[in-house]
Amino acid sequence: MPSKKKGLSAEEKRARMMEIFFETKDVFQLKDMEKIAPKEKGITAMSVKEVLQSLVDDGMVDCERIGTSNYYWAFPSKALHARKRKLEVLESQLSEGNQKHASLQKSIEKAKIGRHETEERTMLAKELSSLRDQREQLKTEVEKYKECDPQVVEEIRQANKVAKEAANRWTASLPGVESITRNHFLCSSMRSNSSSLQI
Repeated sequence: MPSKKKGLSAEEKRARMMEIFFETKDVFQLKDMEKIAPKEKGITAMSVKEVLQSLVDDGMVDCERIGTSNYYWAFPSKALHARKRKLEVLESQLSEGNQKHASLQKSIEKAKIGRHETEERTMLAKELSSLRDQREQLKTEVEKYKECDPQVVEEIRQANKVAKEAANRWTASLPGVESITRNHFLCSSMRSNSSSLQI
């Protein structure tokens, strides 16, 4: 099975398009580039416009609209200046980064002063750990005795009161329920007696 030819990456397309400008030192329209780039540099015609625009956006290719057409050009001298400017910016950023790094390193060294492991420091660390453990134990104890909390006790009292009132209501209505039940059974037995007499 023949292997598919790998397409060019975005950076390869940009580099090859720049070669067209540098080798010819000419000015082109988009339609010209769409013919030349695929033939000479293997850049697909569909991606020419996008690649060209990315180079314009990055200031590597100049573009001028004259009438209804756009004209593109790039000269090696401009590219050299652009690279020099980029290099200067990067060197400046690197220098700032180095200064920040040195400053942070000094801060770290300063912070380390007086933080050497000593007997007193070890003792204090143990004491701190012990106090943390005690605090956790106390929190557990507090949770245990929470039911003695006046607010919790009051909530329990209120719940008991409601339960007691409900029980009283049911107890008060028991004689009525008893009477209804008795009448129901009495009527039922009378009906069954009368029907047996008729037979």
